[in-house]
Amino acid sequence: MFYGGIDVAKYRHEICIVDESGNVILQIFVDNTRNGLDKLIHNLKRLEIEVSNVEFCLEATGHYWLSLYYHLTELGYKIHVINPIQSDALRNFYVRKTKTDRKDAHLLADIVRFGHISETKLASETVLKLQNLSRLRFEFVRQVGGLKNRVLGILDRIFPEYPQCFSNVFINTSRELLKSFTAPEDLAEADLSELTDFLNKHSRGRLGVDRAKQIQALAKGTFGINIALDAFTLELRLLVEQIEFIEEQISVIEEAIDQVMEEMRPSKDTAYRHVLETIPGIGPVLAASIIGEIGDINRFPNAKALVAYAGLDATVRSSGQFEGTRNRISKRGSPVLRHSIWLAAVSARRFNPEMKEFFEKKRSEGKHTLVATGAVARRMVHLIYSLWKDNRPFDPNYQWSPTNSR
Repeated sequence: MFYGGIDVAKYRHEICIVDESGNVILQIFVDNTRNGLDKLIHNLKRLEIEVSNVEFCLEATGHYWLSLYYHLTELGYKIHVINPIQSDALRNFYVRKTKTDRKDAHLLADIVRFGHISETKLASETVLKLQNLSRLRFEFVRQVGGLKNRVLGILDRIFPEYPQCFSNVFINTSRELLKSFTAPEDLAEADLSELTDFLNKHSRGRLGVDRAKQIQALAKGTFGINIALDAFTLELRLLVEQIEFIEEQISVIEEAIDQVMEEMRPSKDTAYRHVLETIPGIGPVLAASIIGEIGDINRFPNAKALVAYAGLDATVRSSGQFEGTRNRISKRGSPVLRHSIWLAAVSARRFNPEMKEFFEKKRSEGKHTLVATGAVARRMVHLIYSLWKDNRPFDPNYQWSPTNSR
């Protein structure tokens, strides 16, 4: 039997193959291309190493490992994928702590030779779709949040009273107003009837002359600065337009997510929702994100392992007699999964009676809101694990406890 370690890089991979005794029989560089793959296969055939007689191990370095993994598995080779954190921990066992491509490839070969890793399977095409679409959506949502903060920062300088005009600066009527009357003086000098008609049109009749008078009065008496106003107003208008453009793209992504979730239905004639969608606080978008990040729930032996994967487990600080009491969540797992579960927990603490009671109990114990929400998030993971593992829809009357989630 032979064992191969692959140190993955963007342009060129280092490959080391050892025999059962740990002797190096091949150590080469191959390009991250089809020709590089052909070079590896050619050398394996030259050494008369059969497909069934070699196992490979590589790190999940960014996305650069995916093509090599896909093509080798298509050829029938057995591949193990490990988190770089695991290989870093094993690297520390070496007396001389060095990191080079050759040493890393050899280390990975030894890892698979010692048999201390589990078999790894590439996620299904449906899961990969959900993962990529959900990650893109969260990235765009993050961008929109940043753009909105910039808009508020400009308004703080040129028209700090403006947020008083609307319940939310970014509702449709407000956006249209900022695009058409960007500077405070534009609003102050606008014809009152024209401004009233504008508000009435874009608010679908909800806003009228009273709101127009309020906006004009605030614009005339604004405490905002009047220097570089043309630059600020141009930036403000462009930022609002960019927010709208990205939000349109988010809608397109959400439609694509709905289509993928539809593909998961066992039959087109069957009303079907994934069990995660039955949990109060988890809608289709969050369910898609959680499914995309977790993939197969059966790869986690228990709910605690899933909590750790989400990075919601508490860090432990202790030494001798000392036990730390102000421990934080580790944040070492999937950030998208952690964010999705956190959003679900924020919703669940309001709309799920059991979670709401649990949240209020933590608050009554003197826990900070964020700490109490973190506890709800961990409880939510146990619930997700239990329902998904059993393929059982949420039932508010079910007497659930963390022990039921294995």
